[in-house]
Amino acid sequence: MQKQKLLINRERLMNELERFADFGRTEKNGVTRLALTDEDRHARDYFRACCEELGMDVKIDDMGCMYATLEGTEKKPPILIGSHLDSVKKGGRFDGVLGVVAGLEVVRTLVDHNIKPKIPITVVNFTNEEGARFEPSMMASGVLAGKFTKSVMMQKQDSEGITFGEALKAIGYEGNVENRLKEATALLELHIEQGPILESEALSIGVVECVVGMACYEIEVTGESNHAGTTPMNMRKDALFATNNLINEIRKYFGSLDKDLVYTIGRINVYPSIHTVIPNKVVFTLEARHKDMDIVNDVKNFVEGLSNLEMNEGCEIEATKLWERDTVWFKPELCNLIEQSAKSLGYTHKRMVSGAGHDAQFIASYIPTTMLFVPSKNGKSHCEEELTTLEECEKGVNVVLNTVISLLSQ
Repeated sequence: MQKQKLLINRERLMNELERFADFGRTEKNGVTRLALTDEDRHARDYFRACCEELGMDVKIDDMGCMYATLEGTEKKPPILIGSHLDSVKKGGRFDGVLGVVAGLEVVRTLVDHNIKPKIPITVVNFTNEEGARFEPSMMASGVLAGKFTKSVMMQKQDSEGITFGEALKAIGYEGNVENRLKEATALLELHIEQGPILESEALSIGVVECVVGMACYEIEVTGESNHAGTTPMNMRKDALFATNNLINEIRKYFGSLDKDLVYTIGRINVYPSIHTVIPNKVVFTLEARHKDMDIVNDVKNFVEGLSNLEMNEGCEIEATKLWERDTVWFKPELCNLIEQSAKSLGYTHKRMVSGAGHDAQFIASYIPTTMLFVPSKNGKSHCEEELTTLEECEKGVNVVLNTVISLLSQ
């Protein structure tokens, strides 16, 4: 078997990506396919039909995750390929679905070449990765990995008060707990980068070594309100001025830690938000992400010591941790196989990290796992402008195919 010469069907891949985009396609050629909606059900039904046409056995677990398995010649834990079919509102045509279609195309290619795999191949669709309708994100994979409690997740409600459990039943995809993912030889998740790095460096494949650790805080700065025209500057406790000082110090310190540290103040609220009143309170969020947990811990120690800074304008500062996660490192042997496959195909590539969360990060806690990225045009994702060229999609799926062949040869 010459793995370098086995390639997928490019036109078929394009047709499938466009076919799935029909389930929730928007006017600007994006996709709205929220979890457990009719659009999601139609995409699931189509995916299931494609798999059954190939002779695959399709099972559904109690969280609605779909597992389509091509039988192997030996009874071994399967090689998993997949991602998710749900999208955000007015999202793109490639986020998540590319990983599922990749698995489908790999199986079709093996069938085309009459290759009976030694190890079963399972294509997986994880439920509600986006968390756009039912929070939190990566809900089903989180339950599978023991990160979330099923009974709690089942009661999560959308904006109309419909629970996750009700919606799952309504679309007919409530399966059996016995069908949950328990063991596998490997999980390979192909995903668009959702960032600008690969495109900016003119590279085709990102070998993802980890999902970076992060910490997120809500910071509350409390001062005193008074008349904006009559209170002298040296007698004020202006919460917004204090916040400005804090943000400058945060940027100065974080910028000194490491060039790869990314940090964001995504929400800021000022009270009472009246132009003639000195602000008495500001509440803002601060999150930071880095692969080195020592750097993340430096961030945490700094944020939790903000109340000791002297530039607080006489205000009180309180930082509350909202959530955090440790860096999730993927299986080095699988990362090496991804890199070797890219090299054998002559594709440009680099080792990189994922700043965004993915189902793979939860599944990695009990299944050997890795990810690979393909470029995102202008780094855009979670929007209708999201685009990865067909050529780059094809390269990504070819790498998955040849990595699978390498696993089958071991």
